[in-house]
Amino acid sequence: MQATANLPTIWNLSLHFSFCSVRSEFFRSEGHEEFDNSQKSLGQSSITKEAKHKDIWNLFREAQKNIMILNKQRLAAVDELEQLKKDKEELLERINQLEAESQIVIKKDKSSLFWELLLRIDSMVINGLVNIEEASSMRKLVKEHEANISVFPLDVLQQGDAEILAELRRFTNKGKRNGLHVIHICTEMAPLVSVGPLASYITGLSCALQEEGYMVEVILPKYSTLDLDEIEGLREIEADAYSYFDGQLHANRIWNGVVSGIGVTLIQPVYYSSMFSRDKVYGYQDDFDRFAYFSRASLDYIAKSGKQPDVLHIHNWQTAIVGPLFWDVFVNQGLEGTRILLTCQDFDKGLVPPEKLELCGLDPAELHRLDRLQDNTNPHFVNILKGGVVYSNKVVIMSSSHSSIPGLEPTLAIHKDKLFFAPFGMDNSMEKDLCCDLHVSAYTSIKNL
Repeated sequence: MQATANLPTIWNLSLHFSFCSVRSEFFRSEGHEEFDNSQKSLGQSSITKEAKHKDIWNLFREAQKNIMILNKQRLAAVDELEQLKKDKEELLERINQLEAESQIVIKKDKSSLFWELLLRIDSMVINGLVNIEEASSMRKLVKEHEANISVFPLDVLQQGDAEILAELRRFTNKGKRNGLHVIHICTEMAPLVSVGPLASYITGLSCALQEEGYMVEVILPKYSTLDLDEIEGLREIEADAYSYFDGQLHANRIWNGVVSGIGVTLIQPVYYSSMFSRDKVYGYQDDFDRFAYFSRASLDYIAKSGKQPDVLHIHNWQTAIVGPLFWDVFVNQGLEGTRILLTCQDFDKGLVPPEKLELCGLDPAELHRLDRLQDNTNPHFVNILKGGVVYSNKVVIMSSSHSSIPGLEPTLAIHKDKLFFAPFGMDNSMEKDLCCDLHVSAYTSIKNL
């Protein structure tokens, strides 16, 4: 009975323990599941962080790439800006250059334009593009229309000879020039090359005579020391001009330009290039050879270019040989109407052995005579300045203290009808006017011969 009575208690205890066991298992199982879930959650969080880290790193690298691209673009933009600035500066510089050139063109006076046209005609003749008769007509056309030469379109000078010729023919019959055509063959001209008073005399007289209506041009050696910046429109004739010297023909380069409104021609020997490539103008043992070459080359150039000047104006002993050369060799080469004027500022005689005359094509036997080139006091020599006096139509002696040339008194006495006496320089307006008037008289008397 008692055992039976205790069964409910035992059953209850058994149920209690069973329930507790089940609950314990339940809670143990639930805790384990929560732990697993927690572990899973932690794992997933770690994966998420790693993914985010990778994303951030990728974004960083992408940002770096973008920064590098932007930096390259910035550098390219800076370079482009610098190039634009450089292009702008070059453009402004070119604009300034063109404006300066246009100002130079605007400032061209009538004389400069006049001479550019005439010298361009010389170029045509030397190149064989026009004959001497055509060139003479063209020069006459330009000379007769100098007064309205300023209407000539400047851009035509940059074009071909045919365009220039066509434009020349459009001129009207106004403003004719009545003065003589004078060519100086000389060794100095201010401001190109200046040693003594000859340089300023050439420029001053030429400008004064052009104001009087004369057409005056200058032929010079092309010294290596010339101040070429003083020459407007300097250009080389694209052809060799040959001249005779020492038994052969030699090529010369010919340059044209305008100085102080005066047409200037420069002669540069090709074979004898060293003759005028020196430190000084004068003072060498071969000075006669040098200036005899230049004098002969000047005459050869004048004859070939078809010029027909009224007066060849020569100076001192250096170009006095032009007188004998002209009358013995050139007078029948289209220069029958040309006459010679010699100016003496320097009384150096230029004494050389007579055989030296053969260099430029003269005959020593014909000229080594007392009435021609033989020196009055040194009979074994020829006197080049004396030859200039004998073979010139008129002679101007410029001196402040002398009335004649020492050593040439007998020659001057014979040729006294040729002589004019002028003030030494052109340092003031009075001397300039006197000198200009005297030369006008000399040129006029030459024209009437």
